[in-house]
Amino acid sequence: MRTYQVTSPGGLENLNIVEQEIPQPKAGEVLVRWRATSLNFHDYLVGIGGIPVEDGRVPMSDGAGEVVAVGEGVSTWKAGDKVVSLFFPNWLSGKPSATATEAISGDTTEGFAREYSCVDSQSLTRMPNNYTFEEAATLPCAGLTAWRALMVEGNLQAGDSVLVQGTGGMSIFALQFAKAAGAYVYATSSSDEKLERLKALGADEVFNYRTDVNWGKTIAERSGGVDHVLDVGASATIKHSMDAVAVGGHIALIGVLGGMTAELVLPQLILGHVKLSALAVGSKEMQEKMIAAIEVNDVHPVLDKNFTFDELAQAFEHQASGSHFGKITVTYAD
Repeated sequence: MRTYQVTSPGGLENLNIVEQEIPQPKAGEVLVRWRATSLNFHDYLVGIGGIPVEDGRVPMSDGAGEVVAVGEGVSTWKAGDKVVSLFFPNWLSGKPSATATEAISGDTTEGFAREYSCVDSQSLTRMPNNYTFEEAATLPCAGLTAWRALMVEGNLQAGDSVLVQGTGGMSIFALQFAKAAGAYVYATSSSDEKLERLKALGADEVFNYRTDVNWGKTIAERSGGVDHVLDVGASATIKHSMDAVAVGGHIALIGVLGGMTAELVLPQLILGHVKLSALAVGSKEMQEKMIAAIEVNDVHPVLDKNFTFDELAQAFEHQASGSHFGKITVTYAD
């Protein structure tokens, strides 16, 4: 079987494909044939060496595939079942803990840029029954992050307002989940063409952050303050997120697209009674609830461009260009 490995010192030119034997599942494990993965900013950082990983690490935090064989004692899965990976393979339920979140797929433990692997039987969920493998591969990181930010940390209610930033996979999932729950959605982009696409997906009002340098204040004036703000840009966006959020509102700190640090004006947050939630993805239990909601509401991810297994580096280059709208996927050949 073919497997990608990240070799020191990182960089897309050091993403190498090696041939390995197909493993056999041990007790409590299942052998999965992976059919697709999707790209996240976290995966890109691993690929270019921005997040140091063990030499030879298999990258990619997302995987969708089918069970080929099960090990001794496994009764939850059978051959032919369609499954999705977990970003945190050991965080099954409850609150996050150091132990539960220590293993990160494609980072501190092996990821899914390979054709087969053995996985603990607990570290999988079923695929939505109305999804392709490419669609399902978008869920473990981007989909679940949006779900947790809105539904778990934010306790989103019908009639609430939501601000999503940009047109990456997480932001578009947040738009879709918010609309399915009956929320009013504000969205931003630097591209008027992308803003029109956001409106077509259900965004109620859109704002070009390149032409309006005070877009956070503009959105606050339009909305009276937004109940839920999903911040993805750190230093590039946090000021605007604080300007836009309602008194008593919620800001989910999710991304670092604009840098690894951000300056907080504490009196503005304190006197505004703002709840800040710094979060990374979610648990298996959250993923299962998200999948149930996806099936009920027939929510499908927006897919940008699909690449073949051999084209992972090119897929990352496309991601780095910033031209994509929604999720970039990679399909493994039959």
